[in-house]
Formats: sequence, structure tokens, C-alpha cells
Amino acid sequence: MAGKKKLNIAMIGYNFMGRAHSQAWRNAPIYFDTAYEPVLKVVCGRHEKPLKDFAARWGWQETATDWRDVVARDDIDVVDVATPTATHHDIAVAAARAGKHIFCEKPFALNVAQAKAMLSAARKAGITHYLNHNYRRCPAVVLAKQLIDTGKIGRIFHWRGAYLQSWIVDPNFPLVWQLQKEHAGSGPHGDLNSHNVDLARYLVGEIKAVSAMTASFITERPLPSVGSAAFQGGAKGGKKGKVTVEDACFMNAEFVNGALGSFNATRFALGRKNYNFFEVYGSKGALAFNLERMNELEYYSEDDPSYARGFRTILATESEHPYISHWWPPGHIIGYEHEFTHAVVDFLEAVSKGKPIYPNFEDGMKIVQVLEAGLKSAATGKRVLVGR
Repeated sequence: MAGKKKLNIAMIGYNFMGRAHSQAWRNAPIYFDTAYEPVLKVVCGRHEKPLKDFAARWGWQETATDWRDVVARDDIDVVDVATPTATHHDIAVAAARAGKHIFCEKPFALNVAQAKAMLSAARKAGITHYLNHNYRRCPAVVLAKQLIDTGKIGRIFHWRGAYLQSWIVDPNFPLVWQLQKEHAGSGPHGDLNSHNVDLARYLVGEIKAVSAMTASFITERPLPSVGSAAFQGGAKGGKKGKVTVEDACFMNAEFVNGALGSFNATRFALGRKNYNFFEVYGSKGALAFNLERMNELEYYSEDDPSYARGFRTILATESEHPYISHWWPPGHIIGYEHEFTHAVVDFLEAVSKGKPIYPNFEDGMKIVQVLEAGLKSAATGKRVLVGR
């Protein structure tokens, strides 16, 4: 990487997403010919001891406990926001005003008002802004986009998406931040459905109106121990707190182009660990994708002779499939962490060329508009127009 211009990265937050982001910043210039060499300059978090351990393990040069000081530093080029949703607005707005490029984890914001303010700050600053809906960068998903854009599916009639997990079925699982409205905004609707809304907008188009329902199954949970993160235990004593977000949300949608869609999100689907699944049905064909088999795309073509019609499974590991030529020979599958590397590669390219990357903060604002409309529909029992 000799001769490459360095780009100093400050990451706010660590734990689960911090690990995924750290590996991506490290791997991107090794496997891809990036315009910049990312420098893991400083990682910021609230708890000094685990933060220092994290920095030492992942190769961050410095640690800090006040993100405000970090985003104001002259030697920082990029702010990577890997914190709980409630903090995204303040960090992103401050980073934009300081002229930093922003790599932001989803969910984007607590509400539309925050999302609009974040987008406005980024536009005014003229910085590169990216929202990390990483599943767009699975080679099989990009292949689905190529098949749709080249007319292989024809006119799209239906989108059917489901994002199912099971990590909070146990009533003794602690009250982590993802289960508190003040920190998360909403439950699986904001967390999981945000991914599927992004994929639906990417593959099918804008959403015009929604109708939704939500359910809560466990209303109180044990308070967590200090520093407990998602997918971890650590409940303390017998004290409990209220769960203030939904446990499941089912939403139907009308697309601007006339297609109809459904979005199912829950953390109470036993047997499903990270089941992000979608189907797209059109006039000439159909597609199906399951993140738990992320290297595969199912494709049905009406152009096949009638005696040979059926879903075929495409293993998206050929060198002509998106991103794959930088990894392994055909048939040697890639995994969850690779999508983050692809995101960093595309982000660095966008910074280098001064061009937008997608999804960005405008996409984030539109996603939050859809999600907020869904919650409004669930509360009122009525169909809700998006953005109204």
C-alpha cells in the first residue's frame, strides 16, 4: 500500500458492529485496489477498559471516551458511527459540520425529523455520507438487481420480505438497548424491517403507502448488567424494566409502480437466527434470496421451455459476479463479514471521486419515512401514505 494517500478513521462505538467495521477497514485495501489506505486512528466508547482491549485487538491507534472531541479533531477524515440508534443524529450532524465524511450504521435515526436534519447537515457540508445497509452488497443481491434491470423479471408484481430472528424468545433475556424506545426508536420494525425496506426500494422501487400491525409478547425483562450488548445475557438481580418497543411487526405495502409487497419482522421466530429472505415476482420471472444461504440466488424464467421450467439455484461465486474476483476461486463461498468490506471499498471510491454512494442519508430518510408510516398505521389501524 506504499504511495497511497491515507484516510484517518474515527469509529464511535465498538462491540458487535465495531468488530465488523474494524475488519472491513482493515481488509478493504488488502483485497481490493482502493484509492486510499484507511488508518484506524481512534476508536471511541464509554467504558475505558473494554475499549482499550478492543483497540489493542483490532489495531486502533488511540482510544477516546468523548465523541465530541473526536469528531472535532483536525486529523480525522472519516467518522464511522457504530453506536445505538439514539446517538446517530447528534454524532452525524456534528461530524458533518466538522467536514468529516460519514459511514453510518443502520437503523438511520429515531424518527423522520432526525433523519431530515442529518441529511440537511450532510448536504450543506458537501461530504460523502453512507448508510450501511450492508445486504445490498451481497454478490447474489447485486446479481438480482442486474437481472431486474436487464428485464429478466419483466414487470414486477410482488415483493415478499421476511426478516426473522429468535434471540429474545427467552423471557429472562435482559432489557438491552434494542428493547427500549428511547435508545432504539422501535423494535424489529426499525431494526430488521429497515433492511428489507432498503432492499425493496433498491430492487422494486419507492413505496407509496403501508398498512401494518405490531405485537408485544413480553412486556418486562430483567435489567442488564453494565456493558451488556445485543445477543448477550448478563441480567442482574431480580429487578425488571419495561420493554417499550414492539416484538413483531407485519406490514403490507403499495409501491409507486403498482407492485404490492409485504414485510414481516420478528425476534420471536424459533429456529430462525438471521433469516433475511425475499422473493420478487414479475411478468417474466421470479427471484428468491435467503441471507442464511447468502451465496445463492434462486431464479425462475418464463422464457425456459415449459418442460424445463423451475427455480434454478445460481451460486454467485463466479469471477464475473460482483466483488467476487477479489476473493476466492468459484465455489469458494464468502460470508457475512465480506459485505462490510464491500461497503468500505465502495465508500472509499466515492470519497476519492467525490461521487455519491448508495444507500446514503437521503435513502435513510426515505426508509425512516416508510417505517414511521408503518408504526402510525399500526397505532391507528389505517392505511398511511408515506411521507404524509
